[in-house]
Amino acid sequence: MSERSFTQRGVDTSPHGLILGIETSCDETAAALVDSDGRVRASIVSSQHDIHRRFGGVVPELASRSHIEQIELVVEEALRVGGGTWSGLGAIGVTQGPGLAGALLVGVCYAKSLAYALRLPLVAVNHLDGHIASAWIDSPQFPIPCVLLVVSGGHTHLYHVDRPGSYHLLGRTLDDAAGEAFDKGSQMLGLGYPGGPAIDKLARTGDPEAIAFPRSIIKKGSLDFSFSGLKTALLYDLRRLDPASLLQRQADLAASYQEAIVDVLVQKAFAAVRRCDVSALAVVGGVSANSRLRAVLEQCSAREGIRLGLPPLGYCTDNAAMIAVAGRLALTQGRQSSWELEANPRFELATQ
Repeated sequence: MSERSFTQRGVDTSPHGLILGIETSCDETAAALVDSDGRVRASIVSSQHDIHRRFGGVVPELASRSHIEQIELVVEEALRVGGGTWSGLGAIGVTQGPGLAGALLVGVCYAKSLAYALRLPLVAVNHLDGHIASAWIDSPQFPIPCVLLVVSGGHTHLYHVDRPGSYHLLGRTLDDAAGEAFDKGSQMLGLGYPGGPAIDKLARTGDPEAIAFPRSIIKKGSLDFSFSGLKTALLYDLRRLDPASLLQRQADLAASYQEAIVDVLVQKAFAAVRRCDVSALAVVGGVSANSRLRAVLEQCSAREGIRLGLPPLGYCTDNAAMIAVAGRLALTQGRQSSWELEANPRFELATQ
């Protein structure tokens, strides 16, 4: 099996006003080209999942080494697929953080060097800003104001968006992010890494009501999340099972565990929609690719008459198209970075 896999998406090949996006925050080396109208011409992702799978999670040093090996190849592939040239680039956007320090450093240093050599504007992008931008990549007319749920391996945040780039924090996880809960649950169930897709696949053959896992209650009316109790409940259930029983009940455990996560995400998201009195909900981030979450969101939005924004699967997980689109917005707002730009693993999203 190859250590890395490339996926690509290319559209609209006329070269002008191109923004190159670069993303290396974790275990995906990605580059994308977006034109001056915000259309994605190429999105290339080199995945490291096969490298880290044997360790059950991302090894930061291995991630950094792989980014160094892959970044030039990925950028050149984005130019080839998008029909771009070095001279046709108009700006470079790069993920500054949050993420793994060493991984971010590779992307930031490469982007700075390239921007300096080509005398191009450089713009730092918050990784969460990128995920948020993904809601509008294929749906530029998606309405604002709206409620937006960012749900990934490192984040579970609810925002009220009242205008482009203006975010009001409504709630966040107090412990594990939803994606982290999926990864830890998958590890306990012996399903491996990455955990979200593994649980999603197995859960399709299980009964989501077989085990009554707890739904966290912070306090009445709170839009915050907590998944540590759910993880502990799964651990206690597994301790009561011998290997044969675990194998027999594995699919039901996966389905019920997933249902508990999905249930909380959906309930809080629609509670936020009602509280903010908006008619649109966008859900972004790696966990938004989960098939059960997407199905329940679609059912609830249809029932309540709420417009739902879900990015295509290729823009849910880490990618550079979202970074280029967010970088384009930053440039139109007059924001640009200096040559002193440094990676910021704890980069906080600016909120109102």
